[in-house]
Amino acid sequence: MCCPLFFIEQLTKIEPKASTYFNHTDKLKDYDAVIATGSNNAAVHFEYYFRNVPHIIRRNRNGIAIITGTETEQDLQNMAHDIFSYFGLGCRNISKVYVPRGYNIERLFKGFETYRDIILHNKYKNNFDYNVALFLLNKEAFLQNEFVVLRESKDMVSRIGSIHYEYYDDLNALSTDLNNYIDAIQCIVCNQAVDGLIVIPPGTSQSPSIDTYADNVDTIQFLLSL
Repeated sequence: MCCPLFFIEQLTKIEPKASTYFNHTDKLKDYDAVIATGSNNAAVHFEYYFRNVPHIIRRNRNGIAIITGTETEQDLQNMAHDIFSYFGLGCRNISKVYVPRGYNIERLFKGFETYRDIILHNKYKNNFDYNVALFLLNKEAFLQNEFVVLRESKDMVSRIGSIHYEYYDDLNALSTDLNNYIDAIQCIVCNQAVDGLIVIPPGTSQSPSIDTYADNVDTIQFLLSL
């Protein structure tokens, strides 16, 4: 992971006034509130460390998509943007797709074609090749084209260069199941409304509205309450 200090240094070279907004210290003290981001493991320590001050602790989250079977080709191409933009590294990128049982998975590959050139990026290709080799060695079933691997799995988090998928039989039952894991979900992409879930249209996962707050926590209201 790149050091935040490097980016701060580069930013201040571009705009020296930006230096007044940052302070690097080896130990935090005299603070009134905290907004911290980290892994699920780090969040446990953050919760304890900052237990005596108002705080927002952000954990791992992922974007998911629900395929209904009524998607147009444009819907699937838009969904490809939600999957592959930023190489799938963002918390709003789709890492798993839920598909109705009997759905032709090959339709997804066709919709993903607009991102074929992503394989030309060496680091992405290294991840893709690693996934293929790993799944072959483990004798796991998977589907692939020239630039992405589709693997059936219940895990919501997938590797770079791969996407997980899972079949469902009933949309209402799926909605109930997803609500049990809603704290691990940043956004849900679907081409139609789903009872019990807040969904967004394909192609919009990386364009949240101004009042769409990460983890559904109103950051502005938090700051105003201090």
